[in-house]
Amino acid sequence: MPTLLLVRHGRSTANTAGILAGWTPGVDLDDTGRAQAAALAGRLAPVPLVQVVSSPLERCRQTLEPLLAARPDLAGPERGGTAPGEPALDERLGECHYGEWTGRPLRELAEEPLWRVVQDHAAAAAFPGGESLRGLSHRTVDAVREWNGRIAAEHGDDAVWLACSHGDVIKAVVADALGLHLDHFQRINVDPCSVTAIRYTARRPFLLRMGDTGDLAALAPAPAAGADGDAAVGGSTGAA
Repeated sequence: MPTLLLVRHGRSTANTAGILAGWTPGVDLDDTGRAQAAALAGRLAPVPLVQVVSSPLERCRQTLEPLLAARPDLAGPERGGTAPGEPALDERLGECHYGEWTGRPLRELAEEPLWRVVQDHAAAAAFPGGESLRGLSHRTVDAVREWNGRIAAEHGDDAVWLACSHGDVIKAVVADALGLHLDHFQRINVDPCSVTAIRYTARRPFLLRMGDTGDLAALAPAPAAGADGDAAVGGSTGAA
């Protein structure tokens, strides 16, 4: 099965202000976020991507703009975008629907009784007027699995594709890949504009990178022992 690169959007104005943005429209990247997005395009230059998919929210689409400007073959209607330069959009990769928590300061939300449930027992957390973290996990993992199957059929098992999404979404997908109970997904950290790489196989997923903000050249596909899903006994020998 293909390798998925999960990119968290660059730093946004809501991140800077300490606001839980959710699906609030008009939340853009700040200056740091735009610089991160520009650097991301260069970091990904050695990786032969076959597909780019995005959350429909502005901050994710803005994060992908430099990448798609440099690699226009990954955008447009022929790649599932609605217009030239646009990536394929999938609402299932969108941010959690935080309901009544949307738009509120994090320092204020930390005083809510639900905050401790979100922190310590995420599988039981449901946001008033929004969705549960269990529901978030189900929709995002379903989306990834569906895209994996589609990309494998069109491009083969060695294909690499990218999805630009949000912190809680990426943490939920990583938890699933690791077989980690959702109650523990808060142990995972992904910084703005970081790359998390998961190689899916018939037997198990392999977490190759998590929250990586450095060089990505080693993620270009290369022949490897254990390509059928067996783990390297004693540990991997590293990139070729």
